[in-house]
Amino acid sequence: MSNKTLKAYRSKIKEAMQEPFQRKALENFTTSYRLGREKNFSGIDLPRLVQSISDIKDDASNRQMELFEQFREVAEAKGVRVHLARTATEANDLVERIAAENNCQRVVKSKSMTAEEIHLNQHLESAGLEVVETDLGEWIIQLRGEGPSHMVMPAIHLSRDEVSRLFTQVTEREQDNDIGNLVKVARRELRQRFADADMGVTGANFALAETGTLGIVSNEGNARLVSTLPRVHVAIAGLDKLIPGMEEALTILRGLPRNATGQAITSYVSWITGNTECLADDGEGKKTHVIFLDNGRRALAEDPVFSQALRCVRCGACANVCPVYRLVGGHQYGYVYIGAIGLVLTYFMHGRDKDRDLVQNCLNCQACREACIAGIDLPRLISGVRAAITEQEGRPWINSAASALLTHRKLFHSCLKAARFAQKPMTRKGYLRHLPLALLGEFGDKELPALAGQPFRNRYREEDYVHSLSAPRYRVAVFSGCLQDFVYPEQLVAGLDLLHRENVAVHFPREQGCCGLPLAMLGESGPAREVAAHNLAAMDPAEHDYILVFCASCGSHLQDYPELLGHESATSAKAVQLADKVMDFSSFVENVLGHQPARGKPTRTAYHAPCHLCRGMGAGEAPRQLLRKANMEYVQNDEEETCCGLGGTYSVKFPEVSNELIEKKLAMWRDHNVEQVVTDCPGCILQMRGSARKRGESFRVLHTAEVIGEKI
Repeated sequence: MSNKTLKAYRSKIKEAMQEPFQRKALENFTTSYRLGREKNFSGIDLPRLVQSISDIKDDASNRQMELFEQFREVAEAKGVRVHLARTATEANDLVERIAAENNCQRVVKSKSMTAEEIHLNQHLESAGLEVVETDLGEWIIQLRGEGPSHMVMPAIHLSRDEVSRLFTQVTEREQDNDIGNLVKVARRELRQRFADADMGVTGANFALAETGTLGIVSNEGNARLVSTLPRVHVAIAGLDKLIPGMEEALTILRGLPRNATGQAITSYVSWITGNTECLADDGEGKKTHVIFLDNGRRALAEDPVFSQALRCVRCGACANVCPVYRLVGGHQYGYVYIGAIGLVLTYFMHGRDKDRDLVQNCLNCQACREACIAGIDLPRLISGVRAAITEQEGRPWINSAASALLTHRKLFHSCLKAARFAQKPMTRKGYLRHLPLALLGEFGDKELPALAGQPFRNRYREEDYVHSLSAPRYRVAVFSGCLQDFVYPEQLVAGLDLLHRENVAVHFPREQGCCGLPLAMLGESGPAREVAAHNLAAMDPAEHDYILVFCASCGSHLQDYPELLGHESATSAKAVQLADKVMDFSSFVENVLGHQPARGKPTRTAYHAPCHLCRGMGAGEAPRQLLRKANMEYVQNDEEETCCGLGGTYSVKFPEVSNELIEKKLAMWRDHNVEQVVTDCPGCILQMRGSARKRGESFRVLHTAEVIGEKI
């Protein structure tokens, strides 16, 4: 990653965040989308549907060329020409050649992300052809010389006023900003283009091998006009659009529109088999060509990890739920493909130069993985791309330093010990002053905690938490994590005191180190595996009933150890055993112990669900139940599971995005007059407490263990 290019990228992000209409439009859409999606998936077994779509796409990916040959044989028997383009250049040349062979000069197109992928419009226009997009949103951005800002809603970033000014310029007549009138203008301008066109170019959502059928899903009727009126129809689809037959297509259709726009079904689902009738064919018959694009897809299908990306059905949900996309929009959160899947596909289809900075702009909040209708583990793939770029371009100094420290526990802890003494002149009331702002620049928008005077590992005494119990209910090990060991040890002490009162023996394996998540986020996969192996050696899961974590990020990463270490590793069995025993503190107290907190004075309390707890560990309900049982005046809100914006080193790389995310949460809690905010992650506490203190907020920010401990 180049600091120079990252700085330029950040400048573009800042500009995008200053676009008031885009911010409002994305805010309104993401809010309504969440409600629409939930409503339209009601009554559907969503996990089962996701698994079905995942299985369908994986099977098709494994049989790409078999399905291609089957489709070609069936389709060509029905008069369709079928082509395979290995690269974007070959695909563009094929379309140009088909146009030349059929004396085509005027081309109309319906929306196609595959055509965007190969930059088809630019190629055809450079060859002298007239190309007109006929999807309303695509036509608007074509007139503006822009690319789409969303895979489903390409012009979502534009206001009606901007469109009316554009249409005034195009038609040379004053146009008002009434949406109905603007649609009429588009119809009037485009209608003759359909009639005059020699060639129609479409994409395809499905290519059914058994029948040689193309399936096109749209909310406008233009795709049907594009595929039927011109005498030549060219459909361009990636090899990943091949599936066996109609049964598989209908299964995917149960999820695609619901996940894309929160609607049960789109306005149009068109199926095209063979040549359609065409009155403009001059007696020579309709010409239909289907171009399947490889562009790296066959190689991707062979990759044991990244082949997941070929499951994508282009619904755009990973952008819809992404807190970063919500703030910066699609033009700064993708190259051609937008959202989390774009951070992955850009690397493979357009090169690391286009993805170098984009792939850094991920919070790892895992909302995309939860929303993906095809079950793609997008955070893992993004991390993998980041690791690949790091390996190919060399390690930045911060990567080398982090790897050297975190893979040597004693060195790391010695450095922290030295830092405790070095920080004293800059510490006041538990917070650092002056130095962090000078060193970290825009990261100074929050107050940073000082290292604790005594880390947890120095406070823990086995005789207090293990030997003092003669017949414990459970024997557990605690994984402390760096922040709670060295910055917030009071959170662990509060939790362990509660567990002791519940007759639980708590062992603290002293050789444990960092969980390794920071290394994984930096793309340092080798050192991350080294750290994981070290922790497995330090903490044998066979000796404990549970492995308790008070940090959701650590817990989620520990559960990823089996994938990180791989099935061929000598420690793989231990990694699975550990992952199975990892449990967050709140779930253990609520679901295993059945703890009943004492009911005290009601306190207006908001809850922030850490990303790695509610999505990574799938354990968001237990802490809420504990708060209710403790007689808290629990103030719920719709943004409880939205990322706080820390994302580890993300808040240093992209402070403008991080600050905006936390500011929104602070304003919400302020408006609800809460007295305290509770969460289960020390990283979130660092972000929320430090930002709240910087802004002079009156509410406290506490760990669930501290709050429940107070109620004893």
